[in-house]
Amino acid sequence: MASRRALLGGLATAAIAPGLRAQTGEWPQDRVTIVTSLPAGSSVDITSRLFADKLAQLWGKPVVIDNRGGGNGVLACQMVARAKPDGLTLLATSAMTHAANPALYERLTYDPVGDFAAVTRFGNSPFVVMAHKGLGTTSLGALIERLRAEPGRHNYGEGSVPSRVASELFRMLTGVEFTHVGYRGNQAGFPDLLNGRISMMSVDIVGAKPLVDRGEVHALAVSYPERHPAVPEVPSCLEAGLPGLQFTTWSGLYAPRATPPAVVAKIQRDILAAFRMPDVRARLDQMGGSREPPATPEEFQAFTISEIASWGRIIRDAGLRLE
Repeated sequence: MASRRALLGGLATAAIAPGLRAQTGEWPQDRVTIVTSLPAGSSVDITSRLFADKLAQLWGKPVVIDNRGGGNGVLACQMVARAKPDGLTLLATSAMTHAANPALYERLTYDPVGDFAAVTRFGNSPFVVMAHKGLGTTSLGALIERLRAEPGRHNYGEGSVPSRVASELFRMLTGVEFTHVGYRGNQAGFPDLLNGRISMMSVDIVGAKPLVDRGEVHALAVSYPERHPAVPEVPSCLEAGLPGLQFTTWSGLYAPRATPPAVVAKIQRDILAAFRMPDVRARLDQMGGSREPPATPEEFQAFTISEIASWGRIIRDAGLRLE
């Protein structure tokens, strides 16, 4: 009986896979490469791999991840902007490249709107403000009081542009002074946060959740007007007494500018189909990923334009600039 069930299960799987592929039409006829602007282990990388596995099943073609982290994502953006516009080379990126960089660089070597076709946003994450447990600051108010009492004595770690912008927003709202310490990815800063070499970090929920779940840091607030289901024990910024700290980072998919609209629409539809799969939903919930359905290309295009303006205001007010 067990052998018969295994045989029937194998036949069912074989029947389903061609059915899924048939739904996707003729495209793609070759492998698809998703270039990520952030390193392996980042929230963009983890989420991209989750969707890539499902897209490979739906399309019946390999979908590979090519990590091109570094340089604030400029290299990855240039690579995809110059790729053949056939949908076979895509960019998975974050607010870093398509909202922050336009204000950070005086001369940016790509146009985040003009050089790309927006496909979909598949992530939207607030930040968790985390403090080293040795500080003894178990609330956001206590941390702010400590920083004000000891100006310039504490380090704020960041391993991404969004985390840096989040820390600058925190500084502008509170008037505290601290020293920035940069890392090649937020995960690279975690050991120093745990051993006290740095006092605090602001990290997106996907990156912060493992530390919070293990109780290795004091998680003081999420930069969201209500508690987030991924870390329900962490107060919202409203509860923590800093309502202005409402700030999220996001991730999404872009194609080269002249990619046919029908291909762009198809990719978005298939990502939405993957998003609705129970195992994908379960994995996203487990790691604190977005609960919002992937946006349409039109929605994501309008969102990108609006985010360039809102991130630009914070960056200019903070006086940040990169060359």
